[in-house]
Amino acid sequence: MNTPNAAYDWDLVVVGASFAGAACALAAAEFGLRVCVLERKEDPGARLHTTGILVKEVVEQTWLQRIPPALLQRVERVRLYAPNLRSVQLAAPGYYFMTTDTPNLMRWLAAELPAQGVELRLQQSFTEAVRDGEGWQVAGAGRTRYLVGADGASSRVAQRTGLGRVHDTLFGVEQEFSGLQLPDGGALHCFASRRFAPGYIGWAAQNPTGVQIGLALRHDPAQARQPDMEGFLAHIRSVIGLPEAARPSATRAGLVPCGLARGPIAAPGVILTGDAAGIVSPLSAGGIHSAWRHGWTVGDAVARHLRGRGPAAESVAVRAAPTFRRKRVLRWAMDHLQADWPLDLLLQSRLLRRVAEQVYFHRRGMRMHG
Repeated sequence: MNTPNAAYDWDLVVVGASFAGAACALAAAEFGLRVCVLERKEDPGARLHTTGILVKEVVEQTWLQRIPPALLQRVERVRLYAPNLRSVQLAAPGYYFMTTDTPNLMRWLAAELPAQGVELRLQQSFTEAVRDGEGWQVAGAGRTRYLVGADGASSRVAQRTGLGRVHDTLFGVEQEFSGLQLPDGGALHCFASRRFAPGYIGWAAQNPTGVQIGLALRHDPAQARQPDMEGFLAHIRSVIGLPEAARPSATRAGLVPCGLARGPIAAPGVILTGDAAGIVSPLSAGGIHSAWRHGWTVGDAVARHLRGRGPAAESVAVRAAPTFRRKRVLRWAMDHLQADWPLDLLLQSRLLRRVAEQVYFHRRGMRMHG
């Protein structure tokens, strides 16, 4: 029987304290495993690479239903804008999103780790891991039976252990406007525009502390391009009601996966999850729900295996990773066929409605209003 071994300092070392890493650690801790999380930042709420927008499923069906209500704001509609700024309102019966006070959400999530018996080491970067028998010797952390990389699209765990790497990414920028209120704060405003967001969209949303406005585009390392936030804000300011005098109180930016890792996401004793494994919708780049679900599955599988109650966690992790086949087809189309004029022309069409269902509501029945 496999049981936690005193020859190891840890049963599980997780690199990264965001959604996937936290889920993995919490799931393993429920079985009493010795879990250590390495997080390079001093403040888990600083330098974020996530919008913090949650779908209904993650709020109702996971550990995150414990999030303090003050950190959440419910949004029940999507307003989709064509490049010419004509718009259509979309809604699915019973469905909603939650915008969040994202910095404080990440601080709350990090605080949940030690509260559940996980050792959280802030300001400790992962630098190296060397295979040691069935486990790994992790620099600065000690010997662990399992190592999990939840350290983002440029995963150092993947680099150091020879696992697959994410190559397909978006580059996004999001600005926070503290204290502002949108006239239509009950909608998630999404803007299609090849000029401003080739390969993706721009967005604006009310959250508990103000307004968040973001823009992302397909990232090409050979021809890197910065999102034109100033131009985008000028483009949308009048339609969302953003005051001319408004200035951002914070800005965050970074790479977001929009494709699976090229290569294996697991090898003996080491597993990737979340952004490191490309566990993100290739079309919408929405990843919190998928990352949380996969991270939890990995932590649960590690614990069950070490307790002698389940198969190898590596095989469970691979089987549990979503393939996003249908959305990868739509991602190809967005990369190669995106143009502004069809959206201007087809805003109210059945075709656009079906695509919107896939992206925003997972093909649920939907109401559509002009």
